[in-house]
Amino acid sequence: MFEKINLPYYYSALDPYIDERTVEIHYTRHHQGYVDKLNSAIEDGQPELFEKTLVEILQNTDIINEDVKTAVVNNAAQVFNHDFYWESLVPNPDEAPTGKLLEAMEEAFGSFEDFKDEFNNKAASQFGSGWVWLSLNSDNNLIIETTSNADNPILHGRIPLLTVDVWEHSYYLTYQNRRADYIKSIWNIIDWFEVGQRFEKSVK
Repeated sequence: MFEKINLPYYYSALDPYIDERTVEIHYTRHHQGYVDKLNSAIEDGQPELFEKTLVEILQNTDIINEDVKTAVVNNAAQVFNHDFYWESLVPNPDEAPTGKLLEAMEEAFGSFEDFKDEFNNKAASQFGSGWVWLSLNSDNNLIIETTSNADNPILHGRIPLLTVDVWEHSYYLTYQNRRADYIKSIWNIIDWFEVGQRFEKSVK
């Protein structure tokens, strides 16, 4: 059976950028809901998928039975996306990336500030619910992309390095309809050490 990650900090740890109640509801209800639906779909339709990891499922969707494929893919992606999101955040992080990740960002976007501006703009302009990502494409180039609903880069052969959730439940209690303010504030809690580790492990 799949389980969500153990949250690596207290619900209150991301205040004032994401409030305690939002983290609690997001993690214990929304995130848990995707876990429960994924387990139910697999248990009822294709139990051998419990032997796979989330990434293996998302990289090999052709192995999923058609009658449960939509439920399995959507919920497996959302469990992965949420796990990845929580692990992209940390209280009191470094203010900016360093080392090889920073060098790659400067090559791809011009500067770290230019990267943030592009990321902010794409996040703010994402229509409806979804995610904004820093990903590594098949040419080892950094890209910023958005995905709708449960979609994610793995389903398209890319490697995710950072994500920010832009579904309304991730920010509405504090920011209401001000998604842009949420995106700007979240730079204060991005775990650049973790993102840098992901980059160095993934680059070929």
